[in-house]
Amino acid sequence: MARKTARPAKNAGSSTTNIILGARNWTRSLPNAVAISRRAALSALAEAGPKSAAELSILLAGDGAVRKLNADFRGKDKTTDVLSFPVFADAKSRAAAARASPPNSIQYLGDIALAYGVLVREAKAGHKTLKAHLSHLVVHGVLHLLGYDHERHDDAATMERLEKKILAGLNISDPYALAPGGPPARTAIRKRRVRR
Repeated sequence: MARKTARPAKNAGSSTTNIILGARNWTRSLPNAVAISRRAALSALAEAGPKSAAELSILLAGDGAVRKLNADFRGKDKTTDVLSFPVFADAKSRAAAARASPPNSIQYLGDIALAYGVLVREAKAGHKTLKAHLSHLVVHGVLHLLGYDHERHDDAATMERLEKKILAGLNISDPYALAPGGPPARTAIRKRRVRR
């Protein structure tokens, strides 16, 4: 397994993303996976993140590594597309930590792990490009780090609206719209929620 760390990039708000390339497959079929991930994460932070600078890490892993993380941390011995590990349990905790931090400090939000094989299979099933699906999953993961969830219908609707808005800013079409030649993407997302 290759272990490369990409140099962090900063956006206007000085937010930082650390991308860890944990499986070579990512750059074989999607050579710019690191840049795509960084751009999606920074866009999500710019739209929904804290006003102060923030930092997060993204692991672009293989299915086996994500399956192990899912088993170790969530007790679910199966792979999934994206896992988010927020530092703070909720928005109140994150806000309290931000208030207690020195001025101009960077708030660490947590980690995201993405499974390459699952991403490829979902993209193919949903008739999406790898770039579009990777961007969507990164945005989805960042929103989880920021306290958004989709367990309840109202929360899911709020999160989906925000995802669509961020992705539109990246010139990526609605991931929940009817996929050409396939079932509605929203059905696949609902099934994924049940699996998690």
